[in-house]
Amino acid sequence: MTLTKRLRHSFLELILLALCVLLAIIAPGFFSTENLLNVLRNVSMQGLIALGMTAVIIAGEIDLSVGSAVAFAGCWTAYLTGAFAGLPTGAAVTLAMGITVVTGCAIGAFAGIIRTRYGVPSFISTLALMTGLSGAAELITNGFPLTPFPAWYNTIGGGYVGGIPVPVLVFLAAFLSMHVLMNNTVFGRSVYAVGGNAEAARLSGINVHRVKITVLALTSAFAAMAGIMQSSEIMSGTATTAKGWELDVIAAVIIGGTSLTGGAGTIRGTMVGVVFLGVIINGMTLMNVSEYWQHVVRGVLILGAVLLNRVQAQHVSLPSTGALR
Repeated sequence: MTLTKRLRHSFLELILLALCVLLAIIAPGFFSTENLLNVLRNVSMQGLIALGMTAVIIAGEIDLSVGSAVAFAGCWTAYLTGAFAGLPTGAAVTLAMGITVVTGCAIGAFAGIIRTRYGVPSFISTLALMTGLSGAAELITNGFPLTPFPAWYNTIGGGYVGGIPVPVLVFLAAFLSMHVLMNNTVFGRSVYAVGGNAEAARLSGINVHRVKITVLALTSAFAAMAGIMQSSEIMSGTATTAKGWELDVIAAVIIGGTSLTGGAGTIRGTMVGVVFLGVIINGMTLMNVSEYWQHVVRGVLILGAVLLNRVQAQHVSLPSTGALR
């Protein structure tokens, strides 16, 4: 790896480190253990979805339904828990969570089939799912939170193991799994190949349709898991949760260096992007920055990240272009 490429991969990490040092100076309590764990807890659920979204975007697709999928998953889990009330409590909740994850996976696969079999852009199909899942969550709850969960259910989204929040441990486990999947498996290489040039990937023997269906199904499964943890944290299935999460998730992936045109990006970059956004938001909150200004800053960060990635990509490609001449 050339020096330029190495700097490109580590640039965001350096900015994140400098930001943390700055906030430690100007934001009271930023570097306390409690606050740092709070940052990680706050980003873990969106970060979990962002890991799957990275694979989706690398494959040249997009999923706008993940926010509604989180709300739907929480409501669906609550509804199923109540429906299985005749079973022992532990069995009812476990079965409800299992069915929710499978349902989420099936929804993502459905979006993938619509994309690959009928040629409907994933932007359109997942936009339709975003609206449909939001409506389904409202229908399930009839506009009121469902609260059938036992007290121990709060451990999944609000508990600790060894002093570390459970959602953070789930996020870290998913990060390691996705890092290995995308960097050390045939499937991971296929995702990059499909996003880089789908026709060339097809001619080389890769099942392009299967790859796209799989990454969309995986992302929806992650969204379902996030919905379960969210419902555990608030101890209810509520249709109004996770509004706008899809934009925050995509923002983290873009800031992490994944190209919206497909074929380029890393799980490591997304992890840094997720933490970067979390640190920015936490720092502004500690400094009592208006929520309206926080939205402005997010927008500037997204645009800046896209422009920076484009400039760096062009700079990296200059030597090889000159050699061809």
